[in-house]
Amino acid sequence: MIVVLMGVSGSGKTTIGTLLAERLGATFADADDYHPKANKEKMASGQALNDDDRQPWLETLNGVLRGWFDGPGRGVLACSALKERYRETLAGGMPEGAVTFVLLDGSKELFAERMSARHHEFMNPKLLDSQFATLETPKDGIRVVNDRAPEVVVDEIVEKVKAAGAASA
Repeated sequence: MIVVLMGVSGSGKTTIGTLLAERLGATFADADDYHPKANKEKMASGQALNDDDRQPWLETLNGVLRGWFDGPGRGVLACSALKERYRETLAGGMPEGAVTFVLLDGSKELFAERMSARHHEFMNPKLLDSQFATLETPKDGIRVVNDRAPEVVVDEIVEKVKAAGAASA
């Protein structure tokens, strides 16, 4: 079971991802840790990344996911994965259904409030509008509104991921 928790900044990917990985006995990784220095500097200055900036990063993350698929078979990745083509790159080289995308959804106001209450190494809060504008809702993903206690959100994700796995089996 490989799950990519996706969404805009402030949607709770790291918080929910850490709890979900613990619950599933899976490895957790935060995609932000894999950004090259140039990407981090660009975002910190308030500039949105373009597709050319993202592609090598997405290919690196695909390697992480493939490693999980070929190894323990369990992993949770926190990654914005805002566009369908990004998700295709992330899941590339694995059988269809090997990766489940879970969109952590919610209001711009809630996510902006969360961002203002934390310090992020390079994510400039000014980029939230561009992320919402870029977000393409996944066609085959699971959508969970993250506006409740993290444990409740994780319960819902586990239930929906298991149901989706059973439906495709």
